[in-house]
Amino acid sequence: MEAPRFGSAFLLAQVGAHAAQRFTERIGELDLTPPQVGLLRLVASRPGQSQQALAKQLGTPATRLVPLVDGLEKRGLIERRRNAEDRRLYALELSPSGRELMGRVAQTAVSHDRTITAVLTEDERATLHALLTKIADDQGLTPGVHPGYSRLKSS
Repeated sequence: MEAPRFGSAFLLAQVGAHAAQRFTERIGELDLTPPQVGLLRLVASRPGQSQQALAKQLGTPATRLVPLVDGLEKRGLIERRRNAEDRRLYALELSPSGRELMGRVAQTAVSHDRTITAVLTEDERATLHALLTKIADDQGLTPGVHPGYSRLKSS
């Protein structure tokens, strides 16, 4: 009797959920959560932007980022600076500690990616990445931004 065949979308969800759980565990060792890592990564790649601009890129209301930004600022990982163009806004940037931690996060992410795709050859990894990028583009997903930000809690 033939085993049930699962669709590609199911397999993507299954592997994605597993990969997300494992990544959460790995960055937990750095005392970080996935939303914190995502925001730190965005601030690192687009320094000097306002909280409102970052929220728009993440697809979430700016008010939902306040506790996340506050917590990262308290830990000394990001800094709020007055925006030179609009004094009502703050520009967000990584602190030196935040940059150092992001280096560790990057190492963790590379190790995680290698572990999850260990069964694949380099050519297969490249093909998988290209195919997943093609699907993400077709679905209108923002590159580098997890769609879970739209569901962030404001508390």
